[in-house]
Amino acid sequence: MAKNLKNYGLLIVLLLFGAVQSAAPGAARQFTFDESVNKDVARKLGIPVYFALPASARAPLPSDIDISAKLIDFKHPDAIGAEGDIGLRLVVVRRAGMARRLARSGLIKTGDLLLTFRPEWGGTGAYPNIQMGISHTGLAYIKGGEVHNLDNPLNAVYLGPRFDGRLTSEHYRTLDMIHVVRPRGLTDDERARLLDWATRLGSNARKIYPSQISFNKDYNAPKYSPKEPLTFVKQLGQIALGQNPPGTISMFCSEFAWSVLAMRDCDATTTADAFKKPGVPSCIKPVMSPLRATGNYVDRGGNGSYAGLADGPLLVINSMGLDREAEDKLLEDVFAEDPDSLAKLSPGHKALAEEMKPRFGPLEKYYLGISATGWRKYKARFARFLFNWRVPQNYSPTSYLINTLLPPDHPDRKMDYVATIVIE
Repeated sequence: MAKNLKNYGLLIVLLLFGAVQSAAPGAARQFTFDESVNKDVARKLGIPVYFALPASARAPLPSDIDISAKLIDFKHPDAIGAEGDIGLRLVVVRRAGMARRLARSGLIKTGDLLLTFRPEWGGTGAYPNIQMGISHTGLAYIKGGEVHNLDNPLNAVYLGPRFDGRLTSEHYRTLDMIHVVRPRGLTDDERARLLDWATRLGSNARKIYPSQISFNKDYNAPKYSPKEPLTFVKQLGQIALGQNPPGTISMFCSEFAWSVLAMRDCDATTTADAFKKPGVPSCIKPVMSPLRATGNYVDRGGNGSYAGLADGPLLVINSMGLDREAEDKLLEDVFAEDPDSLAKLSPGHKALAEEMKPRFGPLEKYYLGISATGWRKYKARFARFLFNWRVPQNYSPTSYLINTLLPPDHPDRKMDYVATIVIE
């Protein structure tokens, strides 16, 4: 076994490889549920129920998945008997050669989002809980029969010492779990264009980072503004095309991925001149609307509702259809803090958790009151108004996962959850 696995990762891999039978020759490869394995996985994984997802979040997959890995349909024990079928699709794959095997299987495709998932964050405090254990976003592309990753920072830590992005960099080499989220409806042509953009940015990473593209450490300061054109996406395209626009554009990881996906309709060859002209090229289009701080799906529902950046655990718990007392107990758990466990956060995320701490009291009242009645609901709606007024629309790493929590037929649903990669 690889020595760099965290304890929980090593335990779960040992467990799954020892407890689950390989598919018989010729049998269809699909995610399967086993009750005894499920209990052991739940104990070793140790995530709160709001780190899992309802079945409605899932992307449709082929009935036969071509991969030599264990495919586990994990159902969270705290949700068994509740509505929503809350759990995760777990793909237990050996680290060596996984980029090629995952590409062949179709479980990762060009344009997919790779969300760094840290189960050890569960139960440590309000900030990591609301982030659902997500700390980083990368963009996947398939080249030469392998999965490649494109990430900001565009440096060796994320792209590897050869800057070829094959899930072998320090960041990906030390990870145990990755959520795969897929933008809906990407065509073959769009994936081909995204491959071109990703290749251009990745191959020139040493040249353009950090002189032309730098890393924005402030997740509360996105480039997007609903009243402004997407000039920052245009600038990213100009950099990829070698047009050397003036200035430096700083982006955080999920903003960078959002911006690349916004160019899925732009052919880098035929539209290059459009990037030189004034204005934003018409081919640039958001792949997903940036989220407000909090949403109104829980209390309003319907096609006119929306999800918010802080709504992840709320939406998962609400989907379970629990009685008021049981739901409130879970919602309160989201805001319980374990100071000792906060040490598991990186310095950057720890600082952000401290910065956000004053907002968690009002946010808890919003969580507990938004599906209630009377005065509690009124106060929760007022808190929502204040949050949305103070916090800019954004596309945090968790926002892609939150979008999958909207109903499959919701007009704002642009993302599907594919699976969670568990790496040996």
